[in-house]
Amino acid sequence: MATERETLLLTGANVVLPTGTVKNGRVVVDGRRIAGTAPAGARVVDVGGHWLVPGFVDIHNHGGGGASFSGTPDDIFQAIRTHRAHGTTTLVASTVTDEMDLLVRQAGLLSELAEQGEIAGIHFEGPFISPCRKGAHSEGLLRDPDPAEVRKLIDAARGRASMVTLAAELPGGIDSVRLLAEHGVIAAIGHTDASYEQTAEAIDAGATVATHLFNAMPALNHRAPGPIAALLEDERVTVELINDGVHLHPAALELAFRHAGAERVAFITDAMDAAGTGDGRYMLGPLEVEVSEGVARLVEGGSIAGSTLTLDRAFQRAVTVDRLSVEDTVTALSANPARLLGLSDRIGSLEPGKDADLVLLDADFALKGVMRQGEWVVAPQLP
Repeated sequence: MATERETLLLTGANVVLPTGTVKNGRVVVDGRRIAGTAPAGARVVDVGGHWLVPGFVDIHNHGGGGASFSGTPDDIFQAIRTHRAHGTTTLVASTVTDEMDLLVRQAGLLSELAEQGEIAGIHFEGPFISPCRKGAHSEGLLRDPDPAEVRKLIDAARGRASMVTLAAELPGGIDSVRLLAEHGVIAAIGHTDASYEQTAEAIDAGATVATHLFNAMPALNHRAPGPIAALLEDERVTVELINDGVHLHPAALELAFRHAGAERVAFITDAMDAAGTGDGRYMLGPLEVEVSEGVARLVEGGSIAGSTLTLDRAFQRAVTVDRLSVEDTVTALSANPARLLGLSDRIGSLEPGKDADLVLLDADFALKGVMRQGEWVVAPQLP
């Protein structure tokens, strides 16, 4: 295990860099950061036959390991540990629609953990979403995106609000998008019944992310193209995709990659409590969820309720099932979300000076090791 005084020289792997993959490459870990050169006496770790990729960055995650980011501090740390063990070295904690005073209180708790560096920020998914496309959100708790209410959540997050998902077609929606953009918070279009024209107006107002594209929004129609077409075609928008084989048909994922390009895709988990655990009954906010064969659905109504995905599985599926290149997959899992969060100077790629956040994968792209800020979260078992 690395310490602050130890320098590691990881050798022999396929190292995925911003410029491409280097075979039989090397990465130097000096304390918490990646270094350009290895000093004499550095400990050599042979990781031949493996892939070294940047740590994964998840901008949309509700929990895991049987715990939720809407829960207690112990719950939050359990969820963080679970996803770190699956390669997510940076994550944004997502809340779910609830009473406003509870969201304000949770924002205060999560902001403390963001200040400590445990999470990268807070994502408010709801309550400012459409009842027509509510998904696994409690309809009775939804509300229009009044800019004053949106501002209340931003203020409660004490500068740690990363993103707010809203339905911009609702009263106050466009003004709220402008408010978020002015405060440096990502305005994400999602759980929306907006038309093509309304979505384009929201993008012009400052919206830059599509919350889990295709899901919880009108389907693409040749006479009423809706939000999907507007979000895919605009170069200012990054589209979230849940690559678990449940939320998206492979053809839909391919459509997004072909039209938006790898530079505008961010793979997310949209994970709920069951990620990293197993089937059973769970709570998502105030709603009960049944997880069966890894698929989460509301007990009442049967709507898909987030996912049980971890990003190591999303990576493996992207390369082995969807036949994406390793480089494009790294872009969608690490570089793009890091850019959205304004953290590209620290994370998202394996470059000297950046945090030593990396994932070790075997030849079949199964996770074999995770390092965060120079310390092994999952120590590799090497010959």
